[in-house]
Amino acid sequence: MANKLKTFIKHLWMDASDARRAIPPDMLQRVTQRVAASERRHSGEIRICVEASLPASYLWRLSRQQPISALTRQRALSLFGKLRVWDTEHNNGVLIYVLLAEHAIEIVADRGVARHVSPAQWQAMVARMASAFREKHYEDGLTQALEETSAILMTHFAVDATQNGSPGQPNELPDTPLLQ
Repeated sequence: MANKLKTFIKHLWMDASDARRAIPPDMLQRVTQRVAASERRHSGEIRICVEASLPASYLWRLSRQQPISALTRQRALSLFGKLRVWDTEHNNGVLIYVLLAEHAIEIVADRGVARHVSPAQWQAMVARMASAFREKHYEDGLTQALEETSAILMTHFAVDATQNGSPGQPNELPDTPLLQ
């Protein structure tokens, strides 16, 4: 019970300003530019969401014996839908979700991408990101995950160089990471 109370208080204590401190405006701009550059090389869509803490509606589920890791995954899946990452033309959207309060990372890939990438590959990527994050190197971790995700998308969803940046290749989702 004490651990649940600590978790609950930690999440109530943190807010969007903590996410903005972890990802300051200059870093946000660089990551946004990297997402845009990546998406010019493939038809996939990459969305990054850095959330300081879980909403209270998720925290109440702690009392129902749900582990925080399950709640984190549920939140990532929920945002995958709310942010419309699932709604890309080729079903090749990827959400990189970071929950600062728990130092948790989830990657959710739409079915077009998921059929080409094993869960073990995603977990290895998450582990590398987590290693950078433990050292407070958020930009390095996000950049590495973005580069690895881009490589996967370029392998399976490359864009013809003659169409690069053309109107035939719409940008379906915002490139700027969501901080909340």
